[in-house]
Amino acid sequence: MNLSTIFGILFGLSIVAVVIAFTAIDALAFLNLPGLIIVLGGTLAATLVSYPFREFGRLFKLLGIVLYDNHVDAQGQVDEIEQLARKWFRDDIRGVENDLQSINNTFLKTGVQLVIDKTPLADVIDLLHWRITRLRAQEQAEAQMFVSMATYAPAFGMLGTLIGLINMLSIMDNRNFSEIGFHLAIALVTTFYGLLLANLIFKPVATKLERRTEKRVMLMTMVMEGITLMSQRRTPSFIKATLESFIAQHEDELHQPLELDELDEPNMRSARMVQNADRELQHRVEPTDNR
Repeated sequence: MNLSTIFGILFGLSIVAVVIAFTAIDALAFLNLPGLIIVLGGTLAATLVSYPFREFGRLFKLLGIVLYDNHVDAQGQVDEIEQLARKWFRDDIRGVENDLQSINNTFLKTGVQLVIDKTPLADVIDLLHWRITRLRAQEQAEAQMFVSMATYAPAFGMLGTLIGLINMLSIMDNRNFSEIGFHLAIALVTTFYGLLLANLIFKPVATKLERRTEKRVMLMTMVMEGITLMSQRRTPSFIKATLESFIAQHEDELHQPLELDELDEPNMRSARMVQNADRELQHRVEPTDNR
């Protein structure tokens, strides 16, 4: 479970509940089923109009992704690449193919298989780069769906407010003052629901999905660099040092989202990591002072 997401939602709802409990004369007035139906139903309907049904059907799956912690073991991927590189460096192609059977990372398996098939390196990089770009575009579109819902929810909250006010004015015209409170509650509570859902659920979920995408793109880029170095017959220790240098900068990169033009120039990123790895390896093999 992703504890930060669950704790954040519960903490936000708790703050709202405490404020209502201490300030409202009748706390139950904030529980209004018709108002909630207007906001939720209208938001889902507008989202269904805006996006294909296939994408809309992934809505609850995306919520599950946010609620459950899908941790990716970057160091584990480095170890897998190093193991493959050792066998590849020894020309043990059969051993590499056998190891690929137990690897779950399809991105890594595809890249290494292309290298085994002696595909030109430029074509391998182009294919892997295309898959990274496609994944990023797809997942950004999924996050955008929640951004749209965050826009629709307050709008339907205002719609519920207008409905409640119109009904209230009709009641006043008929001098049926006993129902004014009910319709006035719908008028105001729907706006409350719209703002709460937009800012506590939909926008945070969109942000969470965007951060997840950035992390996945960074890890896939790291794997692509490892495959590139394998194809260039670099030593396993060099490959591991390079990828560990990548991991060391991983958190900083996440705070500075990867731009698409950076993906268009993988050699520049590779050159920076290779320089870092060279320095690290030189430090490791530096001879001790003569005694």
